[in-house]
Amino acid sequence: MGFWHELAAEMNRDWYMANKDRYDALWVQPMTALLAEVSTKIAPLYPGAKLAAPKIMRIHRDVRFAKDKTPYKTWIGASLRLGDHNQPQDGVTALYLHFGIDEDFAGCGRYVFEDATLLKWRKKVADPKLGPEVAKLVGSLREAGYDMHAHDALQRVPKPYDADHPRAELLKMKGLVASFPEMPRGIIHKPALVDWLAGHCKAAAPMTRWLKKHLG
Repeated sequence: MGFWHELAAEMNRDWYMANKDRYDALWVQPMTALLAEVSTKIAPLYPGAKLAAPKIMRIHRDVRFAKDKTPYKTWIGASLRLGDHNQPQDGVTALYLHFGIDEDFAGCGRYVFEDATLLKWRKKVADPKLGPEVAKLVGSLREAGYDMHAHDALQRVPKPYDADHPRAELLKMKGLVASFPEMPRGIIHKPALVDWLAGHCKAAAPMTRWLKKHLG
């Protein structure tokens, strides 16, 4: 974690370029290897589907429209997607993993629904058969200790659906993510992290399979 604290203090290109190999050795390579190992364990959960190679998010921040112009992130994020990375931006993620100064977390799902996907989601949620299916999946995960949330949610049920719709909460959501419970302390330094991640991916797989099947 010392790398992130030093980067936060420096925040300049000269320091980053001098420490780029260190970043790759300390974080990029280990994260890639970790996700590759998790991928082999969870691939059987998705028969007929393909897990893309691990993808590491860029360390450079997009500052074009941001008030905060600091050039680098102080965290690393990586994902395993269902399907290749050339598919729509709002595709299903079998695992998202994040380590940084402020927090560590893992989860899966579809963080944000683009416009076309959002319309499809609402139709599926309102469907008398498919709606109860996904509501049951969400409820079961919530009862098991997973935080079920989205990139954003409306304050009111969108039209043309009734305000008292039995699945009003889901109709208001603009994504669907299951955040895993808090990681056990110190586990990121241990091989047990692989099984911990794979176990939670397995628990949440019925939801991600539903998203992939019905939203693409």
